[in-house]
Amino acid sequence: MRLFIGIPLDPALSAKLSAVRSALEHPSDGLRWSSPASWHITLQFLGATTDAQYACLTAHLQAISAPPFPVALDHLGFFDRAGVFFAEVQVNAELAHLQQAVTQATAGCGFVAEDRAYHPHVTLARRKGQSGNSMRELKRRVEADPTLGAYLPWFTAQEFLLYQSFPGPGGSRYEVRARYALHAV
Repeated sequence: MRLFIGIPLDPALSAKLSAVRSALEHPSDGLRWSSPASWHITLQFLGATTDAQYACLTAHLQAISAPPFPVALDHLGFFDRAGVFFAEVQVNAELAHLQQAVTQATAGCGFVAEDRAYHPHVTLARRKGQSGNSMRELKRRVEADPTLGAYLPWFTAQEFLLYQSFPGPGGSRYEVRARYALHAV
């Protein structure tokens, strides 16, 4: 099974991002827009996971103790080389602590944390194929309307989830395998 750990979005934030998507999406724009049902903030991508690792994960993740905390989006942005359009998440001490606790917990199950810096975001669209024209056009539209990324609501993260990913031709589908509540320590 292919797994990752993430924070689900609050309905008000999903609604605002859906409005942004509706304002920008065009049927022939050459982009694959992600479904609001799939939006999340990744804490750690695990990839291929054995049954033994899954059993280990559920126990180790259950032991994480962290309080609920505010999550705010900062701005809309692009990973140009990867061809990704996203909403950037502000990193606060609580989010950084939870992400580090997750990577420490998963290390005990044989998973290695990424070498690069943690860059939390919500993926809104990906480029189809190799042409950068569609992403350049989207970037132009986003820059032309600074109100699109303005007033993105914040929410309180109450839980983090263990997701299973099912890749497909139209993008990946995610199912929740386990929920872990955040609670005052």
